[in-house]
Amino acid sequence: MTSYTSRWLVRDTARPEARIRLVCFAHLGASAAFYRSWGQSLTEVEVHAVQYPGRADRLDEDPPHDLVQLAADIADALEPLADLPLAFFGHSMGAPVALETARALQRRGIHIEHLFASGSRDAPLPTGLVAEEDPDLLFEDLVRMGGTDAEMAADPIFQEVVLPYLIADGRMFHRYTMAPEPLLSCPVTTIVGDQDDDADRRPWSALSTVPVQEVGVPGNHFYLIADPPYSLLRETLSAPRPGSC
Repeated sequence: MTSYTSRWLVRDTARPEARIRLVCFAHLGASAAFYRSWGQSLTEVEVHAVQYPGRADRLDEDPPHDLVQLAADIADALEPLADLPLAFFGHSMGAPVALETARALQRRGIHIEHLFASGSRDAPLPTGLVAEEDPDLLFEDLVRMGGTDAEMAADPIFQEVVLPYLIADGRMFHRYTMAPEPLLSCPVTTIVGDQDDDADRRPWSALSTVPVQEVGVPGNHFYLIADPPYSLLRETLSAPRPGSC
């Protein structure tokens, strides 16, 4: 296995015997810590979580402002890990970041094995969206969607630390214009809570040359906090394939 260090990727549990690496992309306003327990639970794969700039141990850096450039930088960090097959899991904003990172790697001849788009549904792109920048409304939305505990969201220190990159992520996400191509050459699985009215929308069925599967799960936009989709990931990533996509 390639030895490496990277400020872009957090790996809590090494899996030298793993045949595949799962790279996880967090939602708007989140960090790699969102996936802290995944590497201990998914023993069949080696889990890496992307650490976006401007938060956690990268708090002294400017948050990203261009989603496509962010994806290109993540692709740079992932190239040394391509000695094993890579699969991507992106939640909410993390789904299009994963999409653009997969596209960036494809341009370099590296094709990922599977993309899981969580909190995202196969639907036409929404129009006329404007980034919310009112702090009270931002934290209110986080609590409503289930992504942040109400007591934590009300903490002034938490707000002071999180607000700058929460606003920056929102600006970046709403300024992002998704190109229809290049098409992915890997399977895509969308995972959507049955009470999720806040799911990201992407025309996933038109974004890959391989059929897209949509999986419904119980819960809201942050269904995966209470019930991470470990079984689905294990079943999908352990299925025999004729070759990498």
